[in-house]
Amino acid sequence: MIIKTKTDIPSSEITDPLIFKERRKIIKAILAAMAAGVRISPASADNNNLAWASLPKSEFSANSLTPTPAELIKNYTNYYEFAFNKQDSTKLAQNLRTDPWSVEINGEVEKPGSYYLEDILRRQTLQECIYRFRCVEAWSMVVPWVGFSLSSLLKMVKPLSTARFVKFTAVHQPEIMPRQHNNAMLEWPYAEGLRIDEAMHPLTILAVGMYGDMLPKQNGAPLRLVVPWKYGFKSIKAIVKIELLKKPPVTSWSQFAPNEYGFYSNVNPAVAHPRWSQSSERQLGSGFFTPRRQTELFNGYGEQVASLYRDMDLRHFF
Repeated sequence: MIIKTKTDIPSSEITDPLIFKERRKIIKAILAAMAAGVRISPASADNNNLAWASLPKSEFSANSLTPTPAELIKNYTNYYEFAFNKQDSTKLAQNLRTDPWSVEINGEVEKPGSYYLEDILRRQTLQECIYRFRCVEAWSMVVPWVGFSLSSLLKMVKPLSTARFVKFTAVHQPEIMPRQHNNAMLEWPYAEGLRIDEAMHPLTILAVGMYGDMLPKQNGAPLRLVVPWKYGFKSIKAIVKIELLKKPPVTSWSQFAPNEYGFYSNVNPAVAHPRWSQSSERQLGSGFFTPRRQTELFNGYGEQVASLYRDMDLRHFF
C-alpha cells in the first residue's frame, strides 16, 4: 500500500511508513549480524526472534588473501559523480541520500517492478566474498565484500529467453553530485552492462557491505555490483535500475572513450591501456619498496570464467 499525499511527489519516492519501519528493522538486524560475523536468514528477518548462524563464505572466497586495510579502501575510490579527486569524492559522498531506496527491474522479464531494498534483502542469503579488485588505473586491493549472488535476484524476476544482456543504472542526484550537476565528462546517470551469462555467474554479486559492516556511501552504498574478473569501473555503484535487454546496452565509459574502455573490459595483462601498461599493478597498502604485483588474466579468476570467452580473441582490449 502506498500512502497518498496532496503534494506532487513522484510515486517512486513515496514509501509506506510500515514498509519503511520494516526496512529499518531488517537493516538494523543485518548490520548487527555482519558486525558480529554472523548472518540473518531471510525468514527470521520478519520476526522479533532472530535466528543466527555463521556468516557463510562464498565458495570463491580466497581465504589465503590478506584484505587491504579498510581505511585505505574506504578513502581510495573513484566516484566521478562527486569529484575526480578521491579524497574530495569521499567527503562529498556523505551527502548522498540512500534511505529510502528501491531498485526498478524491467525489460525482458516476467515479473517487472520496483522493489524496496529491504524486500530484496529479506529474500537473500548474505555471504562474505573475499575478492581481488583490479582498477583500470593499474592499482589493486583485496576486499571482503558482504553481498549476495546477482543471479538470485534475476531469477526472482524470471528472465525471458530473449534476455541477452543486463544494464545497470546508478542513482541520479545532481543537486548532491557536482559532476552530474555540471554535466561533466560522462553522460549521467552512470550506466554499465554485462552479458546475461556474466550476470548469472556465481562470482558476480551485489554488495551491501564490506569488512563485516554496511557499505560506506563512497564505496557504492546501499547496493553495488561486484564483478571481480573485470576492471573496477564495471562494478557500478548505487544501483537504482536493472534492465534485461535483447541487445548490448550503451555503457558510460565505452561511450566516452570506446578505444580505451571496451564493453567487456576483462582484466588482461597482455593488452595495454592506450596510455599505460596493464602487465603489473600497485597493491594498495603494500609499502613503497614492495615490488608491483604481476597482473593475472581475468584477475586470477580464469579457472572460473575463461569458458565464458572461449570463442573470443583475448589479444584485443575488449
